[in-house]
Amino acid sequence: MKWVSVIVLALAVLVSGCVTTTDSGFSREADRQKALENYVRLATAYIGQGNLDRARHHLDRALEIDDNNAAALAAEGLIYSADGEDELAEKSFRQSIAVDSGYTRGRLYYGAYLYSKRRFQEARDQFSAASRDTDYDDRGSVFFNLGMSEERLNNLAAAEDAYRRAVELTRGQPRSLLALSRVLVEQEDYLTASRYYGRLQSIIKGSPQYSHSSESLFTGIRIARHYGDRNQAASLAMMLKSQFPESIEYQQYKVLIANEQ
Repeated sequence: MKWVSVIVLALAVLVSGCVTTTDSGFSREADRQKALENYVRLATAYIGQGNLDRARHHLDRALEIDDNNAAALAAEGLIYSADGEDELAEKSFRQSIAVDSGYTRGRLYYGAYLYSKRRFQEARDQFSAASRDTDYDDRGSVFFNLGMSEERLNNLAAAEDAYRRAVELTRGQPRSLLALSRVLVEQEDYLTASRYYGRLQSIIKGSPQYSHSSESLFTGIRIARHYGDRNQAASLAMMLKSQFPESIEYQQYKVLIANEQ
């Protein structure tokens, strides 16, 4: 099955933004703490854009102000990770958490790093800790990433719980609806899966912003086949074959068909 990437593979979710502020006026217009926050903000925005040279420039300025700041250390971990300096990246992430265990974004960065290294249990622990921050402004993504980690550990019931929270917190974001539908199918709870998948279908049909993925098509096929809805299964299968002939899901579909013959 194709797995959706977490934060470290889609930094724009957490650190994207327009970089329009210059740093020439920081010393005149803001106090030390405000300058530090602005430098870190600029550094993380440049990381999100893939401009590591500019990110380093602003991060160096932040660390000159305070080399023991949790946000700056977490951003440093992102840069080291992007450079392939795993030992230094982990050191920075750990230092960030040690300085401020309540810095949720630092835990998310570290959890994403661990997930990318297939250290799923450690990633789960970081996302779980982050999920307890009820003031964090994107808790839906926290629970989504927690669900992904639990799923990779084959803890399907725990993954279901996390995805349910993600659905609730995002008011039915498509990726959360799909993930929840998928894990419910894996647990053979087709009745509940069909309900959430129906919501996903409605969103896809009602908005040009969204379209089916190979994963959503295969999930729908499995639900339709369970209920004996041959027309729906055939329609989704035709889309899967025509749009994603090289996908893992299409290969899985062919195996599914072959096993029944």
